[in-house]
Amino acid sequence: MVKERLERIRERGYDFDILHLFVRAWEMYKIQPLLNASYTMLIISAALLFSIYFRDYVFLFSIFVSPPLLSGFYFVANKHSRGEPVVYPDFFKGFSLYMPIFSIWLIGQIIVSLGIIAFVIPGIYLAVAYNFAVLMAIFGGFDFWNSLEESRKLITVRWWKIGLLMLILLALNFLGAILFFFGLVVTLPLSYYITYILFEDITEDAFVEEE
Repeated sequence: MVKERLERIRERGYDFDILHLFVRAWEMYKIQPLLNASYTMLIISAALLFSIYFRDYVFLFSIFVSPPLLSGFYFVANKHSRGEPVVYPDFFKGFSLYMPIFSIWLIGQIIVSLGIIAFVIPGIYLAVAYNFAVLMAIFGGFDFWNSLEESRKLITVRWWKIGLLMLILLALNFLGAILFFFGLVVTLPLSYYITYILFEDITEDAFVEEE
C-alpha cells in the first residue's frame, strides 16, 4: 500500500521552493537552538577526536557511529513537525534503528563509490538520489534495499532541482567547516532539517496507516 501511494506521488509529480525550505528549517532550528548546537558540537568533537588521536580508525567512526548520530536530526525534526517537545535523548534515537540506518549508509556509499569509479555520472546521480533513503527506513519501515530504491525513484522525479539543493547544502557546510567548524553548529542541523521538511512535504500522507 505504501509503495502504491509513493507511486501515485511520482506519477502526479511535485515541486518545492528552496528558499521556503530554508526559512522553515531555520524556524525549526530556533525552537531548540542550544540542543541543536550542543548535539552538533558532540558530533564534531567525536569526529575530531578520532581524526587526531585515532587517525587509523577514522573510517570506523564514519561507518559505524556517524550514521545513527546524524540520523538523530531526522527524529528531532519529526517531533518538531508534530508539535511535540524535544529532549536531548531524542537526538540519539538513530541508534534505535541502528541496523537499517547503518546498512543504508554502508551499501549506499559502496554503490555510489562504484558508480563514480565506473562512469562518474551514475555515482553522482545516486549520491543525490539516495538522500531520502534513511528517511524511508525510519518513517516508511522499508528494509535497506527498498529504502534505497524508493528514495531513488522519488528523487528522480525532480533530480536536477534536488541536486541543486544538495549542492547548496554542501557549499553551506563547507563554509561552516572552514570557520573553524563553528559554522557547522548551524549549517549541519539545518541541512538535515531541510531534507526532512522536503521529504515530509513530498510524501504527505504516504505513510499514514489505514484506519
